Amino acid sequence: MSKMIIYNAANLITSVRILLSLALVFCMPLSLPFYAVYTAAGSTDILDGLIARITNTATNFGAKLDTLADMVFAAVVLIKLLPILKLPVWIIIWVGVIALIKLVNIVIGFVRRHTLTAVHSVINKVTGALLFMLPFTVKIIDIHYTAVLVSAVATVAAILESRTVIQNKNIDRRKIS
Repeated sequence: MSKMIIYNAANLITSVRILLSLALVFCMPLSLPFYAVYTAAGSTDILDGLIARITNTATNFGAKLDTLADMVFAAVVLIKLLPILKLPVWIIIWVGVIALIKLVNIVIGFVRRHTLTAVHSVINKVTGALLFMLPFTVKIIDIHYTAVLVSAVATVAAILESRTVIQNKNIDRRKIS
């Protein structure tokens, strides 16, 4: 793999998301430093893809790195926020069902294509945006309301993703395996 592919601007921005995600571990949840680092990390998720498309430097390596960065960011945020959110069991079960649907979608996609693929639909992007906004709303809107909204949108996204995977169409061919 050429150094040009690994060291392009988009991949560097994605790498910054991993570092910022790890920095979140040391921030008190929902504090000013947490929000600053969280916002910066989330911004890199938008910027890396935009830069890759503008500079025509999108690569399989970049797609894999982006997926890794997303997983690290999500894991750290969950570790920091779940203990303080006090979600009811029924919402946790609902989120678990959504995760199970998405896992089945990944397995079906892998069995059909022999590689991990991602469905980058508008509804999945809306779900991601709502999830990203969640920490900003917890101090002003009861988490029960926002969790229901995000879970409902995520459920629709997961079901539509299932349809897309089963019908074998409109899948982003970025390989993430």
